[in-house]
Amino acid sequence: MTEKLYYSAGEMREFTARVLSCEPDGDAYAVVLDRTAVFPGGGGQDADCGRLAGVEITGMREEGETIYHILPSPLEAGSEIHGEVDWAVRFPRMQGHSGEHIFSGTVHRLLGAENVGFHMGADTMTLDFSVELSAEDVALAELEANRAVWRNMPIHSLLPSAGELEHMAYRSKKELSGQVRIVEIPDVDMCACCAPHLLYTGEIGAVKVLDFMRHRGGTRITLVCGEAAYRDYAALHLTNARVSAALSAKRLETDAAVERIMRESEAKHAEITRLRREILALKSASLPETEGNLCLFEPDLDTTTLRELVNAGVEKCSGICAGFTGADGDYKYVIGSRTVDLRAAAREINAAIDGRGGGSSAMIQGTSRAGRAAIEAYFAGV
Repeated sequence: MTEKLYYSAGEMREFTARVLSCEPDGDAYAVVLDRTAVFPGGGGQDADCGRLAGVEITGMREEGETIYHILPSPLEAGSEIHGEVDWAVRFPRMQGHSGEHIFSGTVHRLLGAENVGFHMGADTMTLDFSVELSAEDVALAELEANRAVWRNMPIHSLLPSAGELEHMAYRSKKELSGQVRIVEIPDVDMCACCAPHLLYTGEIGAVKVLDFMRHRGGTRITLVCGEAAYRDYAALHLTNARVSAALSAKRLETDAAVERIMRESEAKHAEITRLRREILALKSASLPETEGNLCLFEPDLDTTTLRELVNAGVEKCSGICAGFTGADGDYKYVIGSRTVDLRAAAREINAAIDGRGGGSSAMIQGTSRAGRAAIEAYFAGV
């Protein structure tokens, strides 16, 4: 059995322990200590990083009441060793996990929702709740969770007896057996948990919801706490500062500036569309009526406008109207006809103009790698 120092001393960074056993484990060694401050992982949180006798821990696992530390080299059974927890990894995770307890407990207390899923990623956490929450619900829970952080309340780690546990109202995602550890934040949350936690809520710093969505009949929330919340804010602040400078807008007015630019862009787009229609009408009116084929080159037209121009050209000729936009070796084409089955003719046309494309009997579209002279010569001779 391994004594779990992280149950009652989540902020312990160094410890001493006795090596109970050291056995080969594949290419490594599995070391069992009489006690450890290194968390083996569980409850949605990854294992700690750390060192034993200066040797880097490469893996952790827990089997029953025994915790195995995986090392690349052996330690002598019976020896006293010095252990270290990687605080740069442990502390942000404790900020996140303790913050998650506060948020989940707040949602449960105020909104009656159960936390039915939890995962702690490298930068964010995802929390799944049993009911659909509105934007107002989420905002309320976030505010109340931060108020609990600001009150800097103690976080208690309890190991109640089976009799005591029966009289406790605590949250748990599954049925538990054996010794159950309870993490209590007074007037906020009481939850079964195996992970290390902070001593005071104030150490969390901040709780911030990044996103929420409907998920399997409930709600999935993306959450950051502590250092992760600061990094997210810092990145957003930097991005907003750049947008503010680019738009000559005040820091808290960038959204209004973006909306103004979008309105202006929509108005310009509408004006461009109107002018394009006028140009199309003028070009269509200037097309000559001819017995035979029309071959049109409009280097600056988009394919939608080109298609409309070809439709107009089809009415002016008795054969094929072929429209091209682009430049030699990189044309897009639209070809239409009232008298020629273009689906049947597509293979011959593409072979002649080094093209690829197809469509219906009345119109085909595609690309051509031929030059203008070769294209014009082909349609003049068809």
